[in-house]
Amino acid sequence: MRSPVAGIVTLVLLFFVMIVGYSSIFTVSQTEQALVVRLGRPVDVVSEPGLNFKAPFIDTVISIDKRILDLENPSQEVIASDQKRLVVDAFARYRIKNPLRFYQSIGSIQAANIQLTTLLNAALRRVLGEVTFINVVRDERENLMARIRDHLDKEADQYGIQVVDVRIRRADLPEQNSLAVYKRMQTEREREAQEFRAQGGQKSQEIRSKADREATVIIAEANSTAEQTRGVGDAERNRLFAEAYGRDPEFFAFYRSMSAYETGLRSNDTRFLLRPDSEFFRFFANPSGHPPAAAAPKP
Repeated sequence: MRSPVAGIVTLVLLFFVMIVGYSSIFTVSQTEQALVVRLGRPVDVVSEPGLNFKAPFIDTVISIDKRILDLENPSQEVIASDQKRLVVDAFARYRIKNPLRFYQSIGSIQAANIQLTTLLNAALRRVLGEVTFINVVRDERENLMARIRDHLDKEADQYGIQVVDVRIRRADLPEQNSLAVYKRMQTEREREAQEFRAQGGQKSQEIRSKADREATVIIAEANSTAEQTRGVGDAERNRLFAEAYGRDPEFFAFYRSMSAYETGLRSNDTRFLLRPDSEFFRFFANPSGHPPAAAAPKP
C-alpha cells in the first residue's frame, strides 16, 4: 500500500515541475521582438515569432514592438532664411531596429517619443532655416522632408531607431502675419482690378471715339453722295425744263404758272395783296396768258 505522504510529495513535485516549465517558455508574436534579460543584463534578442525558452526565475522577457510607430509632433514656429516665421505641423514614422541598443539607451516607447520629438524639432529648424518661405511652402517641399528624415534618422540611430518617414502636414505663416499678408494681397488685387477697369475704360473710350469718327465719316460720305445725286437730279430736271421750254415756251409758261398757283394758293388761309392785273394772275384774265388788247380810243 502506498503512503499518503508519497502521493502528496509527488503532487508537490509535479506542481513544481509545471511552474518551472511554464517559467522556462515564452512566445513572441509577429508584431513583437523580445529581449531576454538575465539579472538585469541582456543576454539574447529574439526577432522571429514563435515559442522560445529561457532560464526560469532568473530570466526576464521584455517585449518591444517592431511595427512602424507614429510620432505626432506639436506645431512649431520656425524662422526661414528670409526671416519669415513659419508655423510647421509635422509628424514622423519610425521603427525599432536594434532592440538591445533601444533598451540600453532609452528603454520605453514613451521615452523614445519624447527624445524623437526633441530631435525632430531640431531637424526642422536646421533644415528649414536654410531655405526661404517659398521653398518650404511650394518649391522644394518633398526634398526638404527627405532631408529632415535623413537628419532625424542619423540622430536616432544611436538609440536603435530607424526613421522611416517624415512629413510636413502644414507650413503656414502665424495668424497675425497671415492676416497682414491676406490684407496686402487684397490691396494688391484691388489695385490690379482698378488698373484693369481703367484700361477697360480707356479701351472703351477709344472704341467709342473710333465708332463716332467712322459714323461721322459715313454720314458725311452719305450726305456728299446725296448732294451729288440731288445735284444730278436738279441738273436733269433743269435740262428737261429747258428742253420743254425750247419746244413750247407758251405751254411751259402755263405749266409753271399752274404749279405756282398750286403751291401758293393753299387751303390754309393763304392771302395775297396783289393787283388783279398783275403778272401772277395773267392766266386768270386770259387763258393764253397774253394781256387783253387795249380798247381803241373813241373818236
